[in-house]
Amino acid sequence: MRSFFGLWAIVVLVCIVYLVTWPVPVAPESWDAPEDPGYTGVFAQNDLLSELDYLDIAGRHGPEDVAIGPDGLLYIATHHGEILRRPQSGGRTDVFARTEGRPLGVEFGPSGDLYVADAYRGLLVVDRQGAVRVLADKADGKPILYADDVDVAADGAVYFTDASTRFGARDSGGTLAASVLDLVEHSNNGRVLKYDPETEQTTVFANNLTFPNGIAVGRDGGIYVVETGTYSIWRYAPDGKGRELVISNLPGFPDNINDAPDGTFWVGLVSPRNPVMDRLDDKPRLRRAVMRLPKSMRPAPIRYGFVFRMDAAGTVIETLQDPAGTYGLTTGAIVGADGSLFVSSLTEPRLGVLRSRE
Repeated sequence: MRSFFGLWAIVVLVCIVYLVTWPVPVAPESWDAPEDPGYTGVFAQNDLLSELDYLDIAGRHGPEDVAIGPDGLLYIATHHGEILRRPQSGGRTDVFARTEGRPLGVEFGPSGDLYVADAYRGLLVVDRQGAVRVLADKADGKPILYADDVDVAADGAVYFTDASTRFGARDSGGTLAASVLDLVEHSNNGRVLKYDPETEQTTVFANNLTFPNGIAVGRDGGIYVVETGTYSIWRYAPDGKGRELVISNLPGFPDNINDAPDGTFWVGLVSPRNPVMDRLDDKPRLRRAVMRLPKSMRPAPIRYGFVFRMDAAGTVIETLQDPAGTYGLTTGAIVGADGSLFVSSLTEPRLGVLRSRE
């Protein structure tokens, strides 16, 4: 019996040593997580997103973002390194372009070219024939490791996010794996970049952000930036010299932000917040220990469909939710020609659509 307890004592000691000393890639920093309000108030639970219809994406998955082209067709980024093209209703889906990376955010510019934030390759542009060209793979002497979302201003300037300068999407095992590492570390290393098509130069527009994700240029010229790591959305002045908090303490991890025809914005919440990680906000050593646990016990997104619409001041106008997560890991939404709402996802094998919203 004594030898039995002695063996267990050794096992426990080995486990403790492992949780304390085993090397992991993150070096977490303390921060102050706001108390999670949960799905209450303006975010009260509903099931308005549970009746989605679906559009085929030719056997691909991960329609992270979608844009409507000058031709009225949908252009859809996928995990397969391809930009798909299909009608807003009916018709077939075909491959418009192959980026040979991981396209995330997509947005058309004034010339009709498609700008792509590719997590593996940087900022790309795709011409009308589907030819792909790299515009920027570094800024301020640093490589762009996680180009995430993109939008184009009226003057042609291209704004895009580099979500993490610590954990590259390609080298960290993919976009989701890299995002988890960055959010656990919480070291404020993300940045917003600006590409000038006239000079072909890329500069740092804003930095010191915790996983800056979605980006949209408002009608007022302000640059709206989703900071996933703080559950917030900021508005930056067009010259980058000031910012204001538009909305904070969201009940989930915000992802993309897209402007709507009426001047409002659609935002996707990819997952509810993780209460354990929020409670460990000021305990960086414990967050590091969490990353030594088996993969099944580490932080991971929860399937819960959620998109919401807000005005330019951050007032929430409506929320559409699917608590069952039938269509999960929702990244955002855009409004179609007939008022339909196209809903994108980090992982799904189809593109969601809500018809007849007008």
